[in-house]
Amino acid sequence: MTNHTDQRFSSRLGLLLCVLGIAVGTGNIWRFPRIAAQNAGDDGAGAFLVAWLVFLFVWSVPLIIAEYALGRKGRMGVVGTFAKIAGEKYAWMGAFVGFIATAIMFYYSVVAGWCVYYLIKMTTSPLPLSAEAAQSVWDGFQSGGFPVGFHALAMGLGAVVVWNGIKSIERANLVLIPALLIIVFISLARTLTLDGASEGIRFLFTPDWSTLLQPRIWLEALTQNAWDTGAGWGLILTYGAYMKSRHGVVKNAVITGVGNNTVSLLAAIVIFGTVFAILGAEMSKAEVLAVMQTSGPAATGLTFIWMPQLFAKMPAGNLFAILFFLGLTFAAFSSLIAMIELSTRILVDFGIARRHAILGVCIIGFTLGVPSAINLEFFANQDFVWGVALMISGAFVAFAVIRQGAARFRADCIDNQPNDWNAGPIWDATIRFVIPTLAVVLLGWWLYQAAAVYSPDRWFDPFEPFSIMTCLVQWGIVLGLFILLNRQMARRTLSNSEKN
Repeated sequence: MTNHTDQRFSSRLGLLLCVLGIAVGTGNIWRFPRIAAQNAGDDGAGAFLVAWLVFLFVWSVPLIIAEYALGRKGRMGVVGTFAKIAGEKYAWMGAFVGFIATAIMFYYSVVAGWCVYYLIKMTTSPLPLSAEAAQSVWDGFQSGGFPVGFHALAMGLGAVVVWNGIKSIERANLVLIPALLIIVFISLARTLTLDGASEGIRFLFTPDWSTLLQPRIWLEALTQNAWDTGAGWGLILTYGAYMKSRHGVVKNAVITGVGNNTVSLLAAIVIFGTVFAILGAEMSKAEVLAVMQTSGPAATGLTFIWMPQLFAKMPAGNLFAILFFLGLTFAAFSSLIAMIELSTRILVDFGIARRHAILGVCIIGFTLGVPSAINLEFFANQDFVWGVALMISGAFVAFAVIRQGAARFRADCIDNQPNDWNAGPIWDATIRFVIPTLAVVLLGWWLYQAAAVYSPDRWFDPFEPFSIMTCLVQWGIVLGLFILLNRQMARRTLSNSEKN
């Protein structure tokens, strides 16, 4: 069986849809509306949206440009690309970037399984009519073996999609992403017809400028960009290895970032409009916002507990519920596929046959995801530890470019491409100074949150789910292992590349 390392995307559209599949995930539909609500002022969440858009172009787009260019130049996975471009002694950095995305895959597959279960539940059962009934559905699902079974189903479906390489991934995303966008627009049209929805939409876009004086708003906006665009994860770099040489990177990066944030905004309009329309008749604005801000177990409250009962209270709500969870399922799978391909490509670069690599990734992914499937506290710990580690991942991607020389890398790999824009010297400065600074600030802020807010009395306990020490110990173990194996990883990857 061929390893398919010489495959290329058949078209620019196929490339863009696949990368949008990376960027558009459950974070757009599940996390973004909740974070917008949590960072709203008294008048609305519009000021947070401004900060969020600023960081789209200050953090996400520059890193997406870097990943596209690194992938196209290296033509390998993240370990091989770092060894080839940053230097052999930095292969461990690529391995750490790859492991972060893989560790997220372990529990992200669990989330994909949740989405599939709820899609089936919304299709086959009456919608819950109360908070107690909705909570009972969630508790019943979590108390049985369903999460493990649906986690296995998600990993299995992902393996089928990546089995034949980028061509099968492209075919899947040519269906998933247009279907997801159609579902979003249908949901949007339905939301706009609800009485009271305009109040929620108005609140979403009304700015309370005083909130921009709070550093937390900016840090939350930056965090949301780091988590929901896929920038710095190594996923776009992996797909970039399959780009055709004539496809430029700057326009693609802008389309990727803007497309992702557009879907987030549309999802927020749907969620804000629906929640305000249904609950606004019986609750005050403060109480409605409290519902949106409450994360629930493992941040599931709004999506899996509140939304089904809200659908039950609107005309044609059952159809709306099915569309909502179908869209959420498509979003989850398009991102999960990319995570499986990232891990698979790393193993293929080591010389492992693709079929064996896929089986290994999915068996290990299933096994290491089981603890998250059966224990929501463990799930929350992994989400916290490896979500925060994405700040390190983004800094490492910038470092790979800096090692080459940002200006030289831009001149050789980015600018002066036919039918593309130039990144220009401002990109050099952003990669060299802004991205590393923001990564340090953001990492410091989250560790401070862990020490001062989440686990002030147990910050030193590595078994405390949100402590500083749980992050440092898990990161340290993985980093130490990869540093020890650095020479072997670099040599094996680069020697195998020369054979091919």
